[in-house]
Amino acid sequence: MSIDAITEYINSYGYIILFICLFFGIVGIPAPEESLLFLTGILVSHHHLSMGESLIYSELGAFLGMLTAYFWGKYLGKPFVNRYGHYFGLTSEKWKTIEKRYRGNAHKAIIFGYYLPGIRQISPYFAGIAHISFRYFFWFSLIGSIIWTIPLILAGYYTAKVIYINPKYVPYFGVVLFVLFLIQLLWKKMLPKNKRNLK
Repeated sequence: MSIDAITEYINSYGYIILFICLFFGIVGIPAPEESLLFLTGILVSHHHLSMGESLIYSELGAFLGMLTAYFWGKYLGKPFVNRYGHYFGLTSEKWKTIEKRYRGNAHKAIIFGYYLPGIRQISPYFAGIAHISFRYFFWFSLIGSIIWTIPLILAGYYTAKVIYINPKYVPYFGVVLFVLFLIQLLWKKMLPKNKRNLK
């Protein structure tokens, strides 16, 4: 779904579109979530949307999407993995290894996984399949959804206050964020090697 189409839907149907796009973007149906949040901030800046309602509907969409995916993973994921996992090379031994690694880094995957497309869709299913405590998942996914949705909306809002942004170019914002994230990951992996070489 293009940003132009989403903008038209927002103008026609209001904030529920923000909720729907973010909800289904989390559970796995493709949607330009980062771009949508940034665009929301721009629309708020131009008085097309209310800041308060935009923040509430966006946050609820992301958070409830996480909870839904968690419960689907918890009650449907393990039977699916047991029955079809071998088609993807996912043996019980490999799954045990993946589950152990996920459990050790679950809080990072839940909170910061929001910033990485693909991880934020997979993470809640993994949490459910791995039977991560619901209370644990609830609070970390709530924190993650807040520090993901609000900063991106505010970034769009304050950027639009300073410079004019054509909404047609907003989709590229999500791509830029993804590239910057990958660069950061590569830098962190290379940094220890550089330090060792200096010694």
